Amino acid sequence: MSTIFRVLGRRVSIGKRSFSTSGEAEKLPREGKNLVNLFTAINQALHIALETDPRAYVFGEDVSFGGVFRCTTGLADRFGRDRVFNTPLCEQGIAGFAIGLAAMDNRAIAEIQFADYIYPAFDQIVNEAAKFRYRSGNQFNCGGLTIRSPYGAVGHGGHYHSQSPESFFCHVPGLKVVIPRSPRQAKGLLLASIRDPNPVIFFEPKWLYRLAVEEVPEEDYMLPLSEAEVIRKGSDITLVGWGAQLSILEQACEEAAKEGISCELIDLKTLIPWDKETVEASVKKTGRLIVSHEAPVTGGFGAEISASIIERCFLRLEAPVARICGLDTPFPLVFEPFYMPTKNKILDAIRATVNY
Repeated sequence: MSTIFRVLGRRVSIGKRSFSTSGEAEKLPREGKNLVNLFTAINQALHIALETDPRAYVFGEDVSFGGVFRCTTGLADRFGRDRVFNTPLCEQGIAGFAIGLAAMDNRAIAEIQFADYIYPAFDQIVNEAAKFRYRSGNQFNCGGLTIRSPYGAVGHGGHYHSQSPESFFCHVPGLKVVIPRSPRQAKGLLLASIRDPNPVIFFEPKWLYRLAVEEVPEEDYMLPLSEAEVIRKGSDITLVGWGAQLSILEQACEEAAKEGISCELIDLKTLIPWDKETVEASVKKTGRLIVSHEAPVTGGFGAEISASIIERCFLRLEAPVARICGLDTPFPLVFEPFYMPTKNKILDAIRATVNY
């Protein structure tokens, strides 16, 4: 199955998929099929979740009229205001209500409008949702909880609408953290998250909501959590990323291939629990590893991957593990191009690691 993504005027391939980048994405006919952008794929998943499970509820700030990014468009009209409804502008309240709803054996699908504003709900998520099952000795739980939130750079968000807070939640036992890279992945992973018997934090790359377009099955399907995907085979170096960063990594892989460097590219998809075995097998083959993410480098999840691979593959490594990430500063507005882990930064790291 081929894919077309439109992102800032360039065409980028990811495995058998391609990113074509110019202008805003729309449904495009190709080989008799409709291509779906990422926010529409999310919308499809939510429709299916509500239709297949009468215990499912969708709520958050402004979701009843479609939300800021239109991911919940049409849900309230179809399923009613009792199952799809707005909440007060209070993230702590959204999370607390979601935990209670899930604890009563419902499927609570809560939206935090921007990941940057998830911090007021942090106490509820890490001290209640993550520990609910543990504190009761498995007598009760809130496993039907999914918290969706758009994360990451968007080109003009500045320091309050561009953050990537995934590592905060990766530190907490009892939660799963999932980040899709494309529309097809988003639909399958979101449905799997909603139906998973554990609380899930589902971060959606807002940069790709309208720019990423892909052939997405209309039917109900799920993709496995905690299973990384090798989307490009290679022999010289392993690259690991997630979410929107995959397209940037693929651009670097394409440029490296022109210089005779064979890159293996892995999409982690689920950060907690992450698929160590797939990454370990790749690094034992290539002897080298680069991890890239938008979040600041210090304390980012790339540090956990680096430490784990060094523990498991120390004698097979031929170079230090490299991390190409965001800078240790608040996310800037006008200087966003300098902050982001770009294709050229990654390409320089590939060259330096291979030639170490």
